[in-house]
Amino acid sequence: MTVQGKTALVAGGAKGLGRQIALGLAEAGFRIAVSYRTSGEEASRLVRELESRGVEAMAVQADVADPASLSGLVAQVEREMGGIDALVCSAGPFIRERRRFADYAPEEIRYLMETNLLYAMELTRLVLPGMRRRKWGRILHFGFAHAAEARAWPHRAVYAAAKVGLVSFTRTLAVEEAEHGITVNMICPGDIRGGNKERTIGEVRGLRDPESPRGRPGSGEDIARVAVFLCSPQSDFITGAVIDVSGGADPIRVWPLKDAPDGP
Repeated sequence: MTVQGKTALVAGGAKGLGRQIALGLAEAGFRIAVSYRTSGEEASRLVRELESRGVEAMAVQADVADPASLSGLVAQVEREMGGIDALVCSAGPFIRERRRFADYAPEEIRYLMETNLLYAMELTRLVLPGMRRRKWGRILHFGFAHAAEARAWPHRAVYAAAKVGLVSFTRTLAVEEAEHGITVNMICPGDIRGGNKERTIGEVRGLRDPESPRGRPGSGEDIARVAVFLCSPQSDFITGAVIDVSGGADPIRVWPLKDAPDGP
């Protein structure tokens, strides 16, 4: 499943799940560009690691809440790497504090929508012309397990609304861009926490997670393996798919509203 001469842009790729995806895509043969907002040290470390493996790589600072910054990001990557063939929108904050919608401030609502939905739409818009010219493209968005069901998720109203909206956008764009050789899919991770986002399957295999039907916690590699396949030429008939990678766990737990515990 080797790709040669193609570039992948991983938004939010300096650390966490994005980092593992960037490493996986590099191993598959992609040139790698990662964007970051504040994680400059981690981004530089990743670029050095990739370059030590013979992979062409770059890091660009960008604010996903700023359309002008996103435009500059795409322009710089296209200028220095010749185009963007695969776009991975792995950025997007998830706030663990459980809160009713009525308790959100207007600026918090706008921020969560901008950084979980609108930025992915804007980045996608920016890369489409080049992908259309080349008649080849791979676009990956990210949701949460069971996002495609649009179920109620108390205390997560804004985040859930952004990601469920992204489901519809993903499926719509997949239909619109299929004739141009562009696939658009969504990966929906389970609740992969902390350091596990950058761990391999081997590193978490011996750990226990009582909330996971699989028995072990998820890892960044679990997500990266699916992302690499969906960005490969071999996945050209898979588009508009929303794929749960959750070990069978359901993150949407409708706790009693009065005493909801702090958790996913």
